Amino acid sequence: MLVASSTLSNHLVLCRPLLLVPSIFPNIRVFSRESSLLTMWPKYWSTHWMSEVLALIRSHGDPSWVQNALVWDRAPWIETADGLKEALKYSPPRLLSTHLPFQLSPKSFLHSKAKVVYTMCNPRDAMVSGYHFFQGFKDLKDSGTMEVYLERFLSGEVLFGSWFDHVKGWMEMKDRANIFFITYEELQQDLRGSMQRICRFLGKELNSQQIESVVENASFHKMKDNKMSNFSLIPDNIFDHTKGKLLRKGISGDWKNRLTLAQREYFVRVYQENMRGVNMTFPWD
Repeated sequence: MLVASSTLSNHLVLCRPLLLVPSIFPNIRVFSRESSLLTMWPKYWSTHWMSEVLALIRSHGDPSWVQNALVWDRAPWIETADGLKEALKYSPPRLLSTHLPFQLSPKSFLHSKAKVVYTMCNPRDAMVSGYHFFQGFKDLKDSGTMEVYLERFLSGEVLFGSWFDHVKGWMEMKDRANIFFITYEELQQDLRGSMQRICRFLGKELNSQQIESVVENASFHKMKDNKMSNFSLIPDNIFDHTKGKLLRKGISGDWKNRLTLAQREYFVRVYQENMRGVNMTFPWD
C-alpha cells in the first residue's frame, strides 16, 4: 500500500521555505506538448546526470547551454517556489525536473503529451548518496549516523517520503506511451545506447557526431568540472559545502563500503517485503 498524500506532505514541509505548500502540487500547470519532465526519488547524482543528458540532447550535443546556464535554471524543480516561477517564464518546449512522488505530482501531465523520463537507481546507493548530500542542507534535519539514516530511509521518514512508494507510484503509469523508465545502472553500462533509446522516446534525431558529443559532455568528470552543473554555486545560506557534496564518486556500489553485513541483510529483507508483487526486474535484484 502506498503512503497517504498527507503523510508525504509531512515529509515535504521539512524543506520549506524552499518547497511550495504540498497541496498546490497537483494543480501545477506547466506542461506543453513538447515538454520533458525528469523525475526520480532524491538524492542521487543520476538526477542531475539525466538533466545534463536531456539538456544536451535538446541542444543536439552542443555543450554551450550546459556550460553557461545553471542546472536549476535549465530544468527547474517545479515543486520549489523559485523553480516554478522560472518554469512558467519559459516558452514551450520546457525541460522540467521534480522529485515529487506520483501521488503529489501535477496531474496536468496526464492530460498532455509531455514526455516523462523516470530514472531509478539501486536504493542502497540512493540511500548512501542521500546521506552524504542531505547533510549539506541547512534547513534539513541532521542525517545522524549511517545506522540512524538507514532506519529513516527504510521507514520513509526522509524528504519526499519512501523510495519504495515513490518507485511503485510512478510504475503504475508504466504502460503510458509518454513515460520512459531507465536506471542509473543502464546509463553506466551503455551510455551511448541509452542516449539513442532516450532520443527515440523524445522523437529527437541526432547524428553519430551529436550523440558522441552528448556522451562526452555528460561524463562524470565533465560535470564535476562544470560549475554550472556541479552544485558548487548553491548559495552558502542554503547549503554548507563543507558537509555535503553532489558529485562525490560517480559510481554505483558504494553502499558496499558503508553498510555492515547485518545492515545489508536487514535492507534486503525490507526491500523484498516492500517490492513484493512488483512486476519488473531491476539491475540490482
